[in-house]
Amino acid sequence: MTETGTAGHTGAARPSSRGARRRAREFALQGVYGWLLRHDDSAAEIGAIDAHVRELEGFAEADGEWYQTLLHGSVREAAPLRERFMRYVDRPITELSPIEHAILLIGSYELIYHIEVPYRAIINEAVELAKSFGGTDGFRFVNGVLDKLAAEVRATEVNAAKRR
Repeated sequence: MTETGTAGHTGAARPSSRGARRRAREFALQGVYGWLLRHDDSAAEIGAIDAHVRELEGFAEADGEWYQTLLHGSVREAAPLRERFMRYVDRPITELSPIEHAILLIGSYELIYHIEVPYRAIINEAVELAKSFGGTDGFRFVNGVLDKLAAEVRATEVNAAKRR
């Protein structure tokens, strides 16, 4: 598939990889949000959430592999991710909105476990999710927390960007 999103031999238009990744993040957000509300860490529950999200309208436009990576990775690593990002949160985790909590889990997961994705792209995508799905100023909060986390876990990349 080319950057413009055209599929090779069929000629059918497909979303660009960037658009497909954004959609994957949106669907992963729905899955993590549902998981947070259910308070059930069982594999069966996560599987049910995954199956439900995959049936939602528009899922075919998402990068299904990236969605699966984000959903399952964020849920599997939730405890250590929280430990990392809560250093930069000014209130107890119980006072976070489930949307902001889910976005911070996904953004933290990407920052820590997917260094092939530029930190600025991760933060920008998280901010866009917060603007679309979160409260009025939730995007500022998400931006601040992930900026601080990026400075910790991606210090070399962040410092190189500052020098440019």
